[in-house]
Amino acid sequence: MAGTRVKARGESALGERFAVFAECLLTGVWIAVASLGVVTYPAAFAAGARHLRRRTAHEGGNWREFAADFRAALRGGWLAGLVGWVAVAAVWVDVQAARAGIPGGPLVGAVGVVALIGLVVAGLRAAALWAPGARWRTLLAGAGRRTVLDPAGSFLIVGGLAVVAVSAWFAAPLAIAVLGAVAAAAVAVEERYLHR
Repeated sequence: MAGTRVKARGESALGERFAVFAECLLTGVWIAVASLGVVTYPAAFAAGARHLRRRTAHEGGNWREFAADFRAALRGGWLAGLVGWVAVAAVWVDVQAARAGIPGGPLVGAVGVVALIGLVVAGLRAAALWAPGARWRTLLAGAGRRTVLDPAGSFLIVGGLAVVAVSAWFAAPLAIAVLGAVAAAAVAVEERYLHR
């Protein structure tokens, strides 16, 4: 049975899955702490995704490696974070225009919200593939193409984001831990895309 299969490390399949889930929750806390710099969230997700890739490959991974990855990802990631906040501000203006009753406002607001969701998904997909030395511009361009060409994977990430939103609505501290699950979802979606 799959639940009783023993791995090379001496763990059952169920035990290994629970360990990955627990690691996702811990990584979510690390991502939240690293994102406190406001524009540091792309680097935080990149470091979290790389940490989860290491853990699922049984290559180790600890807080120090996460911090080193975060510092490396921050070199170009802060600019991606700044651009993300500019996009959020632009969509907020669109939504305010829609609420003010400007002709065509609802359509512009809806297009803006959909575009922002697409940008968030592309950002998460780029972070999922980040490695030291990778250029954010290249990662984001490729992730943008994959976001459009792989709608099923993109919708899976949107579902993960919805879980974070519902968790925040239910209990705000729970949303912090669930951020790691979103990073894991992005990693899984990218692995699925690369191996299909």
